[in-house]
Amino acid sequence: MNLTTRQMRAFRQVARTGSFTRAAELTHMTQAGLSILIREVERQLGARLFDRTTRAVQLTAAGRRLAPVVERVLAELDSVTQEIGILGDAARQNLRIAATPLVSSQLLPQLLAMFRQVQPHVQVHLLDAALEDVERAVLADEADLGLGFFFKAAPGLVRTEVARFQLMRVTAAAGTKRGVGRVPWSALKSAQLIGLPAGNPIQKVIDAQLAKLNIVNPEGQSVSFFGTLISMVEAGFGTAVMPTFAMAACKRHQVNADLLSSPKVELAFYSITKRGTKDSEAIGAFVDLLKLRLPFMSR
Repeated sequence: MNLTTRQMRAFRQVARTGSFTRAAELTHMTQAGLSILIREVERQLGARLFDRTTRAVQLTAAGRRLAPVVERVLAELDSVTQEIGILGDAARQNLRIAATPLVSSQLLPQLLAMFRQVQPHVQVHLLDAALEDVERAVLADEADLGLGFFFKAAPGLVRTEVARFQLMRVTAAAGTKRGVGRVPWSALKSAQLIGLPAGNPIQKVIDAQLAKLNIVNPEGQSVSFFGTLISMVEAGFGTAVMPTFAMAACKRHQVNADLLSSPKVELAFYSITKRGTKDSEAIGAFVDLLKLRLPFMSR
């Protein structure tokens, strides 16, 4: 026996109303279509469920035995469906974002303030973590969206490019800070370079470009985070190369930033989501805002 919910709802309406005509109206079906459903249920059960007369439709003994079971099954199904819907609505009203510390501290607060103005019903939760932990959080369903420089998509994740950032030179400001300038990569030949650890994906791109241009970078100071690196430059420990996504942080320190040209080198910035999950409206709206506003915040 394989009763469908449509068949059970048809049976329940006839049992409740005592009328095929009224039951058809309530279920938005034709009377003929309703009768077909009831006959199919009777065929599967091998028993007649209703006694039909010209005056009334009444449950048979088999129908009376089935009626409370159908009522209970449909009531439980409707209840759990409502509960799941409420949970789904709650999930859609929350947006959990995981991002690296510099993105979380320097870029996202302003963007989240903009997002709150256009999506005031969405509660945003921010997790600042190292890049590998951002990926882990999305895979573990601890975050709905991850942000960072993901040079390749990890298994189980989907990457979406949201912006591109040019590499820039950051130097200590001697006296008054100036606006953003532009220098060739050759300007780094005489600099004492400091950076991220050699295994960092962004640092690998920087070191590869330096090697192409025969710019020797003696073993210098290395730190794990861009925020620390900017402070080290400000304190006079050397010159750093980093993407312009750190521009907002640089403006809060006594450092100067110059775009590196000849050649122009850019890095793609991505959002990541878990493969197989459907993006909520909140995710879509936030990614659209990132694509629109993030490039302007790196200038």
